[in-house]
Amino acid sequence: MPQSPIQVQNVESLNIAYNIAAATVVKATGGRLAYATVISAGTTPGTVNNVATTAGAAIDNQVASLPNTVGAVVTLNCPMSAGIVVVPGSGQVVSVGYI
Repeated sequence: MPQSPIQVQNVESLNIAYNIAAATVVKATGGRLAYATVISAGTTPGTVNNVATTAGAAIDNQVASLPNTVGAVVTLNCPMSAGIVVVPGSGQVVSVGYI
């Protein structure tokens, strides 16, 4: 069976939000969240929510939990219809890649 080069699909125009230490609207409209990386662990896990405002972040629109472990990478590649809000845990710092 012939082997051919593996096709790699690049993520178009990836934006990165660095050093998020407080509840932050990363994108107030729909988009796609590629990944989240924990830079500083903090004492509690954080969340990623599919919502347009920090006040609207709740368990019913939570897409992912961000573990309080340094270096943890949460790969999502998840469509976000309303917006992207990141709520770090207490003392936690994260970075996210999104479109």
